[in-house]
Amino acid sequence: MRERPVAAAVRAGARPGANAGAPSPHSEQFKLHNRAKGAAIVMSKLRVAVAGAGLIGRTHISMARASTTIELAAVVDPSPVADAVASAASVPLFLTLDDLLNHDRPDGIVLATPNQLHVPQALQCIEAGIPCLLEKPIAPTVAEAEALVAAVDASGARLLIGHHRAHSPIMAKARAVVQSGQLGRIAGVMGSATFLKPDHYFDDGPWRREPGGGPILINMIHEVHNLRMLCGDIVAVQAIKSHAIRGFAVEDTVAISLQFASGALGSFLLSDVTASARNWEHTSQENKAYPTYEDEDCYVISGTNGTLSVPTMRLKTYPNVQGRSWWKPFETGVVGMVRDDPLRLQMEHFGAVIRGEALPLVTARDGLENLRVTEAITRAAESGQLVRL
Repeated sequence: MRERPVAAAVRAGARPGANAGAPSPHSEQFKLHNRAKGAAIVMSKLRVAVAGAGLIGRTHISMARASTTIELAAVVDPSPVADAVASAASVPLFLTLDDLLNHDRPDGIVLATPNQLHVPQALQCIEAGIPCLLEKPIAPTVAEAEALVAAVDASGARLLIGHHRAHSPIMAKARAVVQSGQLGRIAGVMGSATFLKPDHYFDDGPWRREPGGGPILINMIHEVHNLRMLCGDIVAVQAIKSHAIRGFAVEDTVAISLQFASGALGSFLLSDVTASARNWEHTSQENKAYPTYEDEDCYVISGTNGTLSVPTMRLKTYPNVQGRSWWKPFETGVVGMVRDDPLRLQMEHFGAVIRGEALPLVTARDGLENLRVTEAITRAAESGQLVRL
């Protein structure tokens, strides 16, 4: 890891006042010198390498390059397109993680590589003692995720899982409202991720027509983390799936029932064949690649004293606990918040994790639990049975 100026001086055996002609420690010149030196230390950027030059990898590269606290150190990817990506960013390209680690030691590494590489590459970072931002899912299977969690626990490694919506100011505000007790005791949540994937999506990746390439494993894992943030751990699931519209081997629509540890229940509609805006991308205004529909929500959280719709943040509550009834009017309002890009915030948080200023907001164990719930939904949809976690 790159040495800070003070550390380098200590290692060289320097002592305060050892330099001939150094200014007096009480002089203005000395104070100005130290202020300038301190600013240089504080402003020194962390060097972060990104492994994976695909769509999400290029997004991480953009976030690193735009950061005021992080600089892109290298790109790692063996694909033909990676050379152009690294050249455009004016950083070296390494074909493998081994090559990178043999030639450089960045302060942190982002792993945005294919799912089957997540665990072995994260273990490489742990062995090298380098903090890692690992894209979701944490692993292809629960068993592999459990092995990685065990390695993190044993080593104390700094591993952040890339469920970037956890860094959304919308989600933070919604969670704060729930935890404040304004809604009363949470009874249930209704959610949806309904959207339309175009035909070329499947032509470009024929594997998406086959089991494992559908919205449960590709899209639902995002929703699981959001639901766990809002309502707590999920302890049981049921699901019914259909492929009636496209007729592929993989599902295109799934109806999911959820039970939370608190006793709250949830219902969720997942579909990638519906002309609908009731999904996070079309409602949150966070991903500018998608059109926005400000009047739509994708979650409604219902408690004994009110409801919160997310992400419009429309709030309906009874003015007082006494006399609550469906005959009585609600007080209505909109919870104020400031929007920001969760991917940008995630990169800045990763920097704080590297510097030891923060613990990972999304831990390896969170990644494991999200994958465990998603796999349970798959099993429930296959069997038609209630699956307990």
